[in-house]
Amino acid sequence: MRMRDIRPNHLEGTIHDAKVGDSTKQRMKSMYNLMYKYCLKYDIVEKDYAALCESVKRGKPKIVRIPFSSEEIQTLWDNVSFPFVDMVLIGIYSGWRPQELAILKVADIDLEARTMFGGLKTDAGRNRVVPIHSAIYDLVVANYNKAVAMGSDYLFNDENGQQGTHLTYDKYRGRFEKINKRFNMSHKPHDTRHTFINCGKSTSIGMNEYILKLLVGHEISDVTEAVYTHRTIQELAAEIEKIVY
Repeated sequence: MRMRDIRPNHLEGTIHDAKVGDSTKQRMKSMYNLMYKYCLKYDIVEKDYAALCESVKRGKPKIVRIPFSSEEIQTLWDNVSFPFVDMVLIGIYSGWRPQELAILKVADIDLEARTMFGGLKTDAGRNRVVPIHSAIYDLVVANYNKAVAMGSDYLFNDENGQQGTHLTYDKYRGRFEKINKRFNMSHKPHDTRHTFINCGKSTSIGMNEYILKLLVGHEISDVTEAVYTHRTIQELAAEIEKIVY
């Protein structure tokens, strides 16, 4: 077939039918772009059909989440005095996104009611109440008292921080990596949340699926549950106590 007779469907067909991976298909598309650039320069074709050729859709990268094992969680408890291990444990027992965890404020913590208030990202995720699991209550109290003593508005702080004492997500991620290295683990900050959700979904603990969604800020599609059922703090607290590692 002559170059001037080629149309977008011909180009797309060769790409789509090629028994190769997406990266190779991307290179095929790049080659067509260069071919048409050359042909336009020397009047071989009148139109750049490569520009009209649908780009190869890259598959979404698969995000691998690895829950903390019971042994790893025990290791964290055994070394809770290591910097920011307590923060990781609080994440594992509460299900906050790491970004949400890092910016919790002292004002968001009600020690008497034993609740935390916060959330980001989606309508379902914002402004949610998470009861403080009994396993981490003392850790939350310790961070609360430390923040008050430091005069910080934020629950989690680094006394040795060079750019302010309160944590951001980026700062937390750096501290998280130090924990990984110290205890020979391979986790991402989001794995704390994944661990909580994975445990909550386990049939062995029998956690209410709608309350789990409320706790982690996932959208509830069931209209009756989302609109007409109002869960109490006591109900949320009873369900979160089912989280046992």
